[in-house]
Amino acid sequence: MDYFTTTSAASRRTGGCIIVGIYESGTLSTAAADIDAAGGGSIRRLVRRGDLSWELGESRMLCSVEGSRADRVIFAGLGKREKFGVPEFRQAMQASVRAFKGSKLKDIVNYLTLEDVKGTSAYYLARYTVESIGSGLYDFEEMKSIRKNPKTPLKKIGMALKKRGDQASAEKGAAHADAIVVAVSLAKDLGNLPPNICTPSYLAKMAERLARQHNSIQTRVINEAGMKRLNMHSLLSVAHGSMEPAKLIVMQHKGASAGDKPVVLVGKGITFDSGGISLKPGPGMDEMKYDMCGAASVIATMAAIAKLELPINVTAVVPSCENLPSGTATRPGDIVTSMSGQTIEILNTDAEGRLVLCDAMTFARKFKPAVMIDVATLTGACVIALGHHLSAIMSNSEELAKSIAAAGIAADDRGWQMPLGEEYDRQLRSNFADFANVGGREGGAITAAAFLAKFAEGLNWAHLDIAGTAWVSGSEKGATGRPVPMLTEFLLQRAGALP
Repeated sequence: MDYFTTTSAASRRTGGCIIVGIYESGTLSTAAADIDAAGGGSIRRLVRRGDLSWELGESRMLCSVEGSRADRVIFAGLGKREKFGVPEFRQAMQASVRAFKGSKLKDIVNYLTLEDVKGTSAYYLARYTVESIGSGLYDFEEMKSIRKNPKTPLKKIGMALKKRGDQASAEKGAAHADAIVVAVSLAKDLGNLPPNICTPSYLAKMAERLARQHNSIQTRVINEAGMKRLNMHSLLSVAHGSMEPAKLIVMQHKGASAGDKPVVLVGKGITFDSGGISLKPGPGMDEMKYDMCGAASVIATMAAIAKLELPINVTAVVPSCENLPSGTATRPGDIVTSMSGQTIEILNTDAEGRLVLCDAMTFARKFKPAVMIDVATLTGACVIALGHHLSAIMSNSEELAKSIAAAGIAADDRGWQMPLGEEYDRQLRSNFADFANVGGREGGAITAAAFLAKFAEGLNWAHLDIAGTAWVSGSEKGATGRPVPMLTEFLLQRAGALP
């Protein structure tokens, strides 16, 4: 995809298509007002006749609009002008993509970037433009014998600028967004693949492929024999019920000097979670292929920062296996010894994510991380607490939690900080081991984080529970690619790569 900026007026812009907007009560956006003036009130007449809507989330594409030299004009509803912020901008962009998706457009220019969008800049408006178009054009039809959605031939995306001085910032925003779109699409692809294809071995091969594509990435895969030598018995206990071999995937992006401590990302890679002996209910179990979305987001983020050549060291550690019931599966009541030496009473085999993450976190200590962030579709309790809108952030560092939350706001991939404390830790007490793997229904998302905190002592650590945000159900079922934008924004900030 090619990206460009323009300061030309909307009425003078030639080409395939331009995007303009209409606010509540027919108030025209900057570009729409320009076309209206050039066309002798053509846009206002369309609004008065009811041919165009200002409702947010609605859009319409018209050909040969009077006052415009472009072949087509998309009119996006913008809602209330005083409430037009980043979510509204993204919603208007998504509606615009729906209007032209499936057409034969080869180039488009977004003039909504001329609007006053609260709390943003030319850099982010360009980024949101490219990300929204990339997200809207994504389709997963790899497993279909006949593809219903032909690939849109769009080749050029332009962003209108208020002033020429914004050009460099907007171009950087588009370049960053291009890497994020590629990474989010990769995370979606991995999540959407069926579990008979996207196995732990498949994830490992994808990580190795990325190392071949990017010189800054080195990938190493540790097999079960290697994990046994490392005493990773907690991780391996989850894999006991499956014939698919577990994999520990280690990726290193070396963008800074060897002496710089890395950011370590740990991603939960349960490629299918039946619950094990603590079997899940049958309805909806197919969605448990998404239990590796933490791994997918971490691997995809590594692809983004490698494409961007960020001057920062980042290491990804992905513990991956299946959680299935069988005669060899781990049982409720079993006690396992983690790599850290701490013993765990397994009261529920469906609380398996924390069992693989704890050994991966202990292993990751060898890299002496400046920051460690684990990412996991960990608990249904998180979905009850925050719904499908916000990822949960829990940390032993208030500063780290706030910086991740701020990155989520900037990337429009929001999270919400939830508490940790000794009172939750006490729920994990066991009569027979150092602690149990579950602490009851109350505060389930927090007690899961409290479990992981036992393996994060002395680390600058945060936990992201993405159980509610990693995928959507229903007629639009599919992986979302979250929190790749949040993680990439966090790393862009730490690398000093933002304008």
